[in-house]
Amino acid sequence: MADTKQTKSVGEHWVASELARRGWAPAFTRDGLARTDILAVHDSEERPMIEVQVKATVSTPVRASWPLGEKAQLPPASEREWFVLCVINPDVTVPVRGFVLPRAHVAAAAWIAHMSWLTDPDAPAGKRNAPVERSRVSATTFQAYEGRWDLLEETAYEAPVLLPTNYRDLAIEPRVGLPPNHPWKRGLPIW
Repeated sequence: MADTKQTKSVGEHWVASELARRGWAPAFTRDGLARTDILAVHDSEERPMIEVQVKATVSTPVRASWPLGEKAQLPPASEREWFVLCVINPDVTVPVRGFVLPRAHVAAAAWIAHMSWLTDPDAPAGKRNAPVERSRVSATTFQAYEGRWDLLEETAYEAPVLLPTNYRDLAIEPRVGLPPNHPWKRGLPIW
């Protein structure tokens, strides 16, 4: 599956089917609606709504990663913004894997991963110069979010932070920190 539009379609349709299995009524947005691929309302009495951005990659589990550039690093605009990151194995007999995260967690991880790499004191001088817009984050960073559809039952602000514990230390470090206007700059959660 070399066609990136096909990869995007597989990811979005898989996410929609998983949402529907869990009582969400998903609807695809038109291309061009920033930050949202799927809008969904839950069939519970409260009828909460969520906005979901889907990122899909075709990869084996060991090499899976996603480009999470400038737009993915923007702060959340609401308490209901989520990402689902999909790993589509080239072997069609292997099920799709999905990582369910609040937007704020994705934004922090993308920034922290890139800035830690960029400013690594052990890296040879002048060898790393890619801007943060070129951030790429591996599936291992998000492993604790795999299959966590249950997180959607609360607001994204209430979701526990499941990033690697060293990411909290890096977020505090002046050489790494957090993206501009990130909500955790007002108070870094414990994880």
